[in-house]
Amino acid sequence: MNIETVKKMINSGEPYDDMDAGVEAIRAKAIQECRRYNFLVNSENKYDLSILQGLLHSIGEDVYIESNFLCEFGFNISIGSNVYINHDLIILDCNQVTIGNGVYIAPRVGMYGANHAEDPIERAEDHIVYSKPIKIGDRVWLGAGVHVLQGVTVGENTIIGAGSVVTKDIPANVIAAGNPCKVIRPIRESDRKNGNKF
Repeated sequence: MNIETVKKMINSGEPYDDMDAGVEAIRAKAIQECRRYNFLVNSENKYDLSILQGLLHSIGEDVYIESNFLCEFGFNISIGSNVYINHDLIILDCNQVTIGNGVYIAPRVGMYGANHAEDPIERAEDHIVYSKPIKIGDRVWLGAGVHVLQGVTVGENTIIGAGSVVTKDIPANVIAAGNPCKVIRPIRESDRKNGNKF
């Protein structure tokens, strides 16, 4: 099974066998490339984005990704420009994961496009998984330890507080936090220290 076939299958939103040989082979290759990238960062302080450019769907200019970045397939991940990703980002890109421009991602953030079947037989014996896309808007800041679940969109300029579990869409221009994550307040004019507008 080639990449395009696997991509079509997992991005359909329909249940699929997570242990299919074709799925496992592509997953293994992605893990290998992530380990190669992380080894260079950790051992030589060398941020070789060409490794990730070959793995991800797209990656913009001025992107900085700290060590211990992990993804499941890679081909479903699109990252904009001027993005800073701190240590230990995990992306289970069983569907499209889009990260906009000017995004800040703190340490130990997870984005999980997959969900296992609720039925125990389908989950444990048939290895059934289904997926939904994730979208992180421009200039979003995800605090440390944030977990973004499948099907979620976070609107532009929004801040997600540390430790939050984002189970539903969060609108633009707000501060949100909690488990489950909820809007606390809008971002206000008074939050702007230098007078710039967004």
